Amino acid sequence: MMKALSVIELANLYGMNRQSIYKRINKGDLSKNSDGKINFSEAIRVFGEPSHKNNNVTLLQSTSVQKETEVDMLKQQVDILKKQLELAHEREVFQREQLATKDNQIEAIQRLLEAPKTNMTTFTDQEPVQPSMAKVDPKPDTPEPKDDGVTILVEKENKRIRVPDHVEPEPPKRGFLSRFFLPNG
Repeated sequence: MMKALSVIELANLYGMNRQSIYKRINKGDLSKNSDGKINFSEAIRVFGEPSHKNNNVTLLQSTSVQKETEVDMLKQQVDILKKQLELAHEREVFQREQLATKDNQIEAIQRLLEAPKTNMTTFTDQEPVQPSMAKVDPKPDTPEPKDDGVTILVEKENKRIRVPDHVEPEPPKRGFLSRFFLPNG
């Protein structure tokens, strides 16, 4: 049966402090038995053969191992931070592209809104054409049109239809139920 040592005995044997041994246990490099002691073979595997002559060498070895693990952890953290920075840069580039696309769309819409509106006049914007203002080429064989209130005056550019003065009023609108319950009017 292999000899088992307590944390204090192992610390004294290797010339280390107890916290270093507990760190190795918590990290998973070293394991305890059910009685809370550590097998000597486990200690040899992790720390090597104990040197009774020079405890300083063992102490230096353990601190170098600790420094190596710290360096490894810092390297991992640097790698993680590099990845996060790359992702943030990619997001920024993507958002800039999206913003540029939206800006281009806004500019195109503004150009469309500001574009001159050719042939876009409403009926109310126009003044009534009087026969004297109509641009009609007088031809000797065509009679001049008469203004009888219904005829259509034709210009070269615009075609206008004259609306008669008398228009029948639209009957008042009725609600849904009044269509069924009130007499027709």
